[in-house]
Amino acid sequence: MTRTKAMAWAGGASYFLVVGLLVGAAPRASGTAHGVGALLAVTLLADVVRRMPLLALSLALLGSTAVVVGPPSSGQESLATSYQGQFLSYLAVDLVLGLVVATCLRRASIAAVSVSFAVQLLVIGAFSHGDALAVNEVISVLALAASCLAGLLIRERREHAVELRAQEVAEAVIAERLRIARELHDMVAHSIGIVAIQAGVGSRVIQTQPAQAREALHAIEATSREVLSGLRRTLVSLRQADRETTTTEQPSLAPSPGLADVERLAAATAGAGVHVDVHRTGERRPVPADIDLSAYRIVQEALTNVVRHAGTGRCRVAIDYGDEELSVEIVDDGHGAADHGPAHGFGIIGMRERAGLLGGHLSAGPRPEGGFRVATRLPLPAPVPVAVETR
Repeated sequence: MTRTKAMAWAGGASYFLVVGLLVGAAPRASGTAHGVGALLAVTLLADVVRRMPLLALSLALLGSTAVVVGPPSSGQESLATSYQGQFLSYLAVDLVLGLVVATCLRRASIAAVSVSFAVQLLVIGAFSHGDALAVNEVISVLALAASCLAGLLIRERREHAVELRAQEVAEAVIAERLRIARELHDMVAHSIGIVAIQAGVGSRVIQTQPAQAREALHAIEATSREVLSGLRRTLVSLRQADRETTTTEQPSLAPSPGLADVERLAAATAGAGVHVDVHRTGERRPVPADIDLSAYRIVQEALTNVVRHAGTGRCRVAIDYGDEELSVEIVDDGHGAADHGPAHGFGIIGMRERAGLLGGHLSAGPRPEGGFRVATRLPLPAPVPVAVETR
């Protein structure tokens, strides 16, 4: 027998001991004292209520009925007054009944309410006389109804809390799936696009220009290694539950890319036939990791669209480190919206989601003078002031 079960059984035994003292050992006490004593004695059933609420209700109903049907008080109060005081013991039953309604199955709760209602009405009807009969019955019904209503409210609040928790978990899962989908799309789409273009170039010049074909193969190898590293990093993040595996594998993985890698991204894009001019303005400084990664992914996706759809050999990336926001703009002079990608693609949607999650804004569309423009503004947190020690 576990310690918790032993405490529950000890509480039940103590309850019956107290009820026995109230019934047989205190005959001169008033009926109100008997009723209040039985009401307080139900606290001894706390462990039984928590583990076996139906058993606790049975014990409370049996003990309270024993107090009522036991010998009436031999004090100065009348017989009717004595029984009215003893009826207070049924408030303990109503208290336990409310917990039963709040925690047990609906069918068991209905049975418990029916039995308690029947026993209380029968006992009160048998020991009440005259005008007190109707009053005691009404009070008993009201007390029982109040306890049941309180139990229903507790039950509904608990079920609502469970539903909210399940909804939060579902939303977190969906958000994580969307994040992973964006990562895979931005990472794989860009790299595979470059691989496809380089493979096409290599296949066309392999016979006539072997040196250029060799460069294309080197570019394919480097891009493939980069996308494999990114995929490995994403898969490891999906297995965070395995702490030991994560700890052993994480040091060998490259860190997440950021704005510092834009020049390397531009070099890879140049290998696919699009020269990228990168301009940085403002005070270049580290930015939070989530903003750094999102800005990089937006640039990466925009350059992927230029390589695939713009039909141009040049584009420009402008990065401005403002005091309150980070601005990134990618502009090309290609075909514009007509051939900039299918309407059902996920690239621009993913870029907008990234900016929106950070409280920023992204606009993408054709330019009046031709070409396409992607611009985003990501708010930066206020710098933390550093205290300077003066001497």
